[in-house]
Amino acid sequence: MAGHGAKFGRKKEEAIAALLSQRNIEEAARVAGIGTRTLLRWLKLPEFQAAYRQARRQAFSQSIARLQQGCSAAATTMLKIMLDQNAPASTRVRAAECVMNHATKAIEIEDIEARVSELERAAEQVKSSQR
Repeated sequence: MAGHGAKFGRKKEEAIAALLSQRNIEEAARVAGIGTRTLLRWLKLPEFQAAYRQARRQAFSQSIARLQQGCSAAATTMLKIMLDQNAPASTRVRAAECVMNHATKAIEIEDIEARVSELERAAEQVKSSQR
């Protein structure tokens, strides 16, 4: 019985991996070596849904990390295009607009982080004064 339980867990992990890599549920089921109806039934289970969401989050996080690695090159490209007098004016304007938008978002995020930190400090002071 213990062997069956381990196989069942492994199959669910294989199904989640297949869901992340295949185009649809039918292909995912085939790759995982299970029936489509079984996979559809598993997709209704809260613990399977949670594991699938976690796997999707991890895959997305890895993708974001890859994009972040390219940010320096992307910024350099935008700035070069923005300053290139031989580039069409519309392209330079678009690059400048992107630079301004990203700079604005960065400032907004920094402001929000500072405000949240201040609120957390204030909440901690209230909490410690009530003790």
